[in-house]
Amino acid sequence: MKKIIILSILLSSLLSLQAQRYEMTFQLPGVQDSILYLGQHYRDHFITLDSAVRVKEDTYRFVGKRKFETGMYALYNKDAKKALFEFTIDGSQRFTIRTNEATQVPDPKTHISGSPANQAMHAYINRFNQARKELRDLEAQKKSSDLKVKEKAEKDIELLNNEMAEYETSSLKENRQYRFFQLLDMFKGPEVPENVSDKAVYYRTHFWDGVDFSDHSLVYTPDLFNKMNLYFFGVLYHADFDTICRYADMVLQKIENDTLMLRYFMDYIMPRYYRSTKNIGWDATWCYLVRHYYLAGKCPWAPQSEITNKRQTCEFLEKSLIGARGAELYMADTNQSPNPQDWISSHRFPTRFVILWFWDPDCHHCQTQTPELKHLYDSLSNAGNKLFEVYAVGYDADIQKWKKYVRDYQLNWVNVGGTNVNIDYQEAYNVHGTPTMIILNEERRIIMNKVLPTKSIVPFLTRYIENTDKLKK
Repeated sequence: MKKIIILSILLSSLLSLQAQRYEMTFQLPGVQDSILYLGQHYRDHFITLDSAVRVKEDTYRFVGKRKFETGMYALYNKDAKKALFEFTIDGSQRFTIRTNEATQVPDPKTHISGSPANQAMHAYINRFNQARKELRDLEAQKKSSDLKVKEKAEKDIELLNNEMAEYETSSLKENRQYRFFQLLDMFKGPEVPENVSDKAVYYRTHFWDGVDFSDHSLVYTPDLFNKMNLYFFGVLYHADFDTICRYADMVLQKIENDTLMLRYFMDYIMPRYYRSTKNIGWDATWCYLVRHYYLAGKCPWAPQSEITNKRQTCEFLEKSLIGARGAELYMADTNQSPNPQDWISSHRFPTRFVILWFWDPDCHHCQTQTPELKHLYDSLSNAGNKLFEVYAVGYDADIQKWKKYVRDYQLNWVNVGGTNVNIDYQEAYNVHGTPTMIILNEERRIIMNKVLPTKSIVPFLTRYIENTDKLKK
């Protein structure tokens, strides 16, 4: 009878263990949250998969029946702004991790049991963190006025770099069965050969080499998000519109038939290109992506209402993009004549360039930048080098206050304003606030649609003249 009871207990325990598929315990000294969450990265936020209350001081235990996919995971609190701790689930789902202190960066004193994958990952990260510290110290020594100290630091830096390169190679080889090292290898980035003449072009072109876009689990890693963010808003940040679009196509065309991957990219990059008010060419990039992806039927997740809205917005923005012909305005000057024959054209000036300056005397930035622009305008005029005319539109201003400001500050350029105008200039030039600057060339095409600092206007126009004159030869 006793044997039957014992057997029954053992069988019950075995079934209980089988039902309880994971048990992950984290001891995080210094963490005071009553609840922590376990989840995965998805772009710049987390997808929550489980939660655990604090079972005792600094200890949290996640227990359940599900089977987690192999991959990278994170612990975070209710703020969910950044991970408190990063780890991997790879093989074992029953392990314990005890940190020296609550930090995203592993500490050498972090203790891990039950998970060889985490042990290997954290050993690797710890070694590189230590190497970075050593490198900082050596870089400081390299600045020494003592020649011997400087020379020794340079040699030690070379030795350290070689040592870490060998360590990385051997680590990737010895631990290639673990997901962390597979991701590390996939996302390590291109090595630019020394004999390449244009290293920037090579780097952009080969940036995505090695990334397996058919692996959808990548969308739940910080690696894909970080690489995407670096590519579009780092590597391509200062590139012109044509370059951004060319290299954006290079990666997006790889995934345009993969709805999940394409949406992962488009839902993140599109709002950032659209909302940018400072970056030259980003509005044109947004329009390009709308026309070549959304309006081309490559974004099936987007509802028709969104497609319609993007089309209308694109058509509106395209009127004021660089390269578009600027709409000709006819507006009344400070005399505010209702007769259209008295209105002044924005296009009919002898100068090669025209700066459309939409401003308001109550606008704080306008009060700072308008006098600066006047100083530049007067300086060039007095020197006999009037590069541009200023067509200053009193945007949505109190007429009397606007006219008084013009008189008081002796704004001797072309001043127009009020409601006596031939078209809606807000729609024609996408003017949503002040100050707004539009620069037109000799053909009265838009060559700049962002507010330039006054000190940058002449250098910009000089470069434009040099580049266009070269093309004409």
